[in-house]
Amino acid sequence: MRTLVIGGAGFIGSNLAYEHLKRRDDVTILDNFSRKGAELNLKWLKSISPHMKVIRADIRYHQSQLEKAVSKADLIYHMAAQVAVTTSVQDPRMDFEMNALGTFNVLEAIRKKGEDPILFFASTNKVYGKMEDLSIHESVTRYQFPASLKNGIDENQGLDFYSPYGCSKGAADQYVLDYARIYGLRTVVFRQSCIYGSRQFGIEDQGWIAWFIIALVLNKPITIYGDGKQVRDVLYIEDLVRAFQLARKAISRTKGQAFNIGGGPHYTLSVWKEFCPILEKVMGKKIKASYDQARPGDQLVYVSNIKKAKKYFGWEPQIPVEKGIHQLYRWVLENKNLLMKIF
Repeated sequence: MRTLVIGGAGFIGSNLAYEHLKRRDDVTILDNFSRKGAELNLKWLKSISPHMKVIRADIRYHQSQLEKAVSKADLIYHMAAQVAVTTSVQDPRMDFEMNALGTFNVLEAIRKKGEDPILFFASTNKVYGKMEDLSIHESVTRYQFPASLKNGIDENQGLDFYSPYGCSKGAADQYVLDYARIYGLRTVVFRQSCIYGSRQFGIEDQGWIAWFIIALVLNKPITIYGDGKQVRDVLYIEDLVRAFQLARKAISRTKGQAFNIGGGPHYTLSVWKEFCPILEKVMGKKIKASYDQARPGDQLVYVSNIKKAKKYFGWEPQIPVEKGIHQLYRWVLENKNLLMKIF
């Protein structure tokens, strides 16, 4: 299968490229290599397949290269994005151009070429906004949804694009779905919750599970924004990759659909009050952190209702939270010298 991974040198993109290289598919990655760790991920992928095709291009500007790459693909993963809410607040134009305009360019490249590849788009739970109308309960270690939402937020939750990031990703999300309706493209949207795992060069603004582990291993300070009780459902990267593969196999059912993809109600974690004790157990030492004000657009609770994904393509997570954290910690330790070069 001819596979194009846009943003293929990033965290999720490199893991998807790796999966298809293992299957001996014809893999091309297209990336602007602007993110930390992108060159290291490329080096890793090249060590697996020296002949993997690499296109250094930016989906905002290089339409001809994008169209050429798209025309040769049977399967496209669109993982390229600006991914931090804080960055979007500081530079909303760049955020818009990368996420909304970039995605529009990908869709137009497919439409104008008249090809019929499968397109997967990585959206976000931020399209649902802060959900301030919900009754949130506070306990000692976490915030919680009311009992009526024990299974989490499903795809019928009203969209509420909060922050420039929420607006840009939300606009892209809706364009991807509408191009399936209007032009018949085989597009699928994954509204992803907190994804973590190996090859993730997390930073303070994004990729918090990886960032906390990296910071602790490299003896860097940790800042918690808010009180640390914010809850997310967390999903290990291998489970996400498997979700893409199952959704692809069921494309006759999944095309034109949006799916909430995360750990679901059984794989949740509060950002610090519950994560810190796990880290202390893993690392065998007490951990100190400083606190600062909550960041704009930060949801007190977000948990994905993943029943639609199970119904449409038989997927649910398999890697428990503590197991995934242990695996990520081992990867960070094994790559400590590489990480020291970029952090």
